[in-house]
Amino acid sequence: MEAIVFFIFSGLVLSGALGVVLFRHPVYSALSLVAAMISVAVLFLQQDADLVAIVQIVVYASAITVLFLFVIMLLGVDKREERDTSFKSARIVAVLLGILMLVGLGTIAGRELSAGTAPQTHPLTAPATDGVAPADEGNVEALAKVLFTDYIWAVEAVSVMLVIAVVGSVVLARRSRSGVARSSGEALA
Repeated sequence: MEAIVFFIFSGLVLSGALGVVLFRHPVYSALSLVAAMISVAVLFLQQDADLVAIVQIVVYASAITVLFLFVIMLLGVDKREERDTSFKSARIVAVLLGILMLVGLGTIAGRELSAGTAPQTHPLTAPATDGVAPADEGNVEALAKVLFTDYIWAVEAVSVMLVIAVVGSVVLARRSRSGVARSSGEALA
């Protein structure tokens, strides 16, 4: 049953991510982002990472995406605009950076697989004797240790995606404002 859930929600994550990139309408892209984030939260639940799944839904799927939708609606970037510049060089750079990122991730994954370390017991998933964290370490410290050691690549991937989203929203806002300036300038002339 776990494999079926994994494959269904992995497919939903991939289709949501493709929808974010391929939809031309920004609102549809934001809704695809919500679907992808909720599917990722289900995958976190499957790995018994309940706190991370709840944070994924509460912070990212709801708050961040609603913020994106408000920005889209307020700036009016959901309207069609004509492009007067060519983005061929930007696309080439984006493809090259994507290939570089995949090579880097493959190198890191290959290095970790070849290390052959035995799986360690995590402080948060280790069976507790009396339901209390060890005396020398509280819950916050144990969570931080797990997040920033074992799940560091997931944390870094999320931070990179947030930076990309912020840069994309700034680009969309600038493009929208330059179109408004051109329209008002033409009306004054």
